[in-house]
Amino acid sequence: MQTEATLAQADVSDLDLVTRCQAGDTEAFDQLVTRYRTRVFGMIYNMVHSEQDAWDLAQDSFLKAWKSIKRFRGRSSFYTWIYRIVMNVTIDWLRKKQVKGGGSEFDDSVQLKHIEPASKTVPKSEALPHEMIERREIRGRIDKAIAQLSPEQRAVILMKEIEEMQYHEIAEALGCSIGTVMSRLFYARKKLQNLLRDVYENI
Repeated sequence: MQTEATLAQADVSDLDLVTRCQAGDTEAFDQLVTRYRTRVFGMIYNMVHSEQDAWDLAQDSFLKAWKSIKRFRGRSSFYTWIYRIVMNVTIDWLRKKQVKGGGSEFDDSVQLKHIEPASKTVPKSEALPHEMIERREIRGRIDKAIAQLSPEQRAVILMKEIEEMQYHEIAEALGCSIGTVMSRLFYARKKLQNLLRDVYENI
């Protein structure tokens, strides 16, 4: 059962919490973190496919947000603002990892989770054992293909397909034009269709 304090916290708007954060209130920031950490973690996890790295990057993103909170002007929602920070942190990390690894950072030895945070592609209904194996294989193929996209293309695909964000929201979160978002999405989808041609034919 929710306490009165919990209900009161739920009623406080993001903007009110941000105003308190800008005055140095760390408790208000804790409330914002609690509100958005699951969504932030889910998005990062879908980008990096590692629970530990996703939590680390989420923590880095929130730390960066706290340090930059005074620059938040309220022109967009707090979620869009923090999304932009999250994407920058994650894309930078992926770029560095690609440079170090000399190519794709997808690791075949990483076991796919049966249920991935924030993923809408995981089957909801109970499947027969052979169906579950087939679905897991398809999911694995899709994850591998997404891992071969550039970090920027991966970001727009996940924001559009998993988060179901609008073009203008993605553009705002990534700090680019709607045209750039559409272009990245077009090339990302084209590449995925080439990599997954047999999967599309068998679905």
